[in-house]
Amino acid sequence: MTELTVHIESRDGSRPETLSVTSLVIAGWTGRNKQAMEHHIAELEALGVKRPPRTPMFYRVSASRLSTAGEIECMGDASSGEVEFVLFSTAGGLYVGVGSDHTDREAETIGVTLSKQLCDKPVAATVWPYEEVRDHWDQLIVRSHAVIDGERVLYQEGPLAGMLSAETLMAGYSESGRLEPGTAMFGGTHPAIGGIRSASRFECELWDPVLERGISCAYDVRSLPDQG
Repeated sequence: MTELTVHIESRDGSRPETLSVTSLVIAGWTGRNKQAMEHHIAELEALGVKRPPRTPMFYRVSASRLSTAGEIECMGDASSGEVEFVLFSTAGGLYVGVGSDHTDREAETIGVTLSKQLCDKPVAATVWPYEEVRDHWDQLIVRSHAVIDGERVLYQEGPLAGMLSAETLMAGYSESGRLEPGTAMFGGTHPAIGGIRSASRFECELWDPVLERGISCAYDVRSLPDQG
């Protein structure tokens, strides 16, 4: 189990809350647009990652990998981030935030579950009540920027209409169609603009154009020496 100190930002104001997470699920291959998902599968195949046996996939990762810290440490320099919406189920309701499914790309050629377990998963310290965005979910936008060779570039961008909805993912993961309290789920990502590559810094954003508000998180990547 891990505990995250966050702020719940709603139309009524903001309040601090501690989220207790006992189960972390990474949903993969969640593209609603089959052509775009095929593009993402192809870009990973180019890195030596095998095609998934089915879509979507749900990978279990240690809850202790969740972090709101501004820096993570990774072995070597072959890891990279992916901006994703994140669902948090609590006894008091369902919340949505944003985070990065940071992944070891070299280990991914051996096994996707292994690669996801090797890296921390940074998330924003702000979440919204899911019910406040449910009616315009597809209009929400996720985007990321990466600092690569000293230059900050747009790395990913697209509406949530491009990915399976929260309800579809929850129904695919649980027979009840709901996440058990204490569960956090990453919801999948858009293809990288210009291809997957490593960065020294990664920035994530979830933007709501209807309520005109955003959630963001950013973190530096510290590479540790790989000495075999």
